[in-house]
Amino acid sequence: MTNSKKTRIAISGASGRMGKMLIESVMADPACELSAALDIAESPMIGRDAGEFMGKQTGVSITANLNTLSTTDVLIDFTRPEATVRYLAACQQYGAHAVIGTTGFDASGLASIQAFSKHQATVFAPNMSVGVNITLRLLETAGQFLSEGFDIEVIEAHHRHKVDAPSGTALKMAEVVARAAGRHLPEVARYAREGYTGERPEKEIGFSVIRGGDIVGDHTVLFAGTGERIEITHKSSSRATYAQGAIRAAKFLNDKTNGLFDMQDVLGLR
Repeated sequence: MTNSKKTRIAISGASGRMGKMLIESVMADPACELSAALDIAESPMIGRDAGEFMGKQTGVSITANLNTLSTTDVLIDFTRPEATVRYLAACQQYGAHAVIGTTGFDASGLASIQAFSKHQATVFAPNMSVGVNITLRLLETAGQFLSEGFDIEVIEAHHRHKVDAPSGTALKMAEVVARAAGRHLPEVARYAREGYTGERPEKEIGFSVIRGGDIVGDHTVLFAGTGERIEITHKSSSRATYAQGAIRAAKFLNDKTNGLFDMQDVLGLR
């Protein structure tokens, strides 16, 4: 990474809802500079200014040409797993770091991120929201003290366009709780219930998924005991919280060479 005065940030998925929010956040941060705006070649926005949606000229055109990463310090990516892996290959070629908010990776995709981080510094988190990451700390404490005598359920709701379920954030919340409670999530997770299910196993962690409308992202972890319930909830009303967290993560990488980090590292919550 070069020692430029401003952090030069590229945005992938630039014409999507999250991409637009990220571009707006970069433009609003005096410590950052929009260096590239990437999208698929079929996008009708190719060749148009990245700030057109907000009535501003950025001087950066939306393109599918990955060589624009040669003038970038950090790529922020909230796209699809297959696209992310392709972008990471280009980042490695051009020496750009990466902030990855994409979810739904399979084992191969996760391995690609691990391999990339050995060469370029990477922040990979299922949710960039500051509030969500504070919530994860609260869940860690709750998991430690409510591991016995309480049934644990994770309930999440997102907009109708979300393509993976449960959400990456819901999975992360369950992982944090399971680890704090001394459980291995793959062994205790229940992703669906239908028909005659029998009694609930003592250490099970259940998931409920809602998809509809324009819900940005709601997550609740329910600890249901005998005679009492504890609910820890985070609700997002705007994608701005994810964008602001991603910009914070990009600036966190300024003095990093390589390594894999998450938002707990960015926020100093370790």
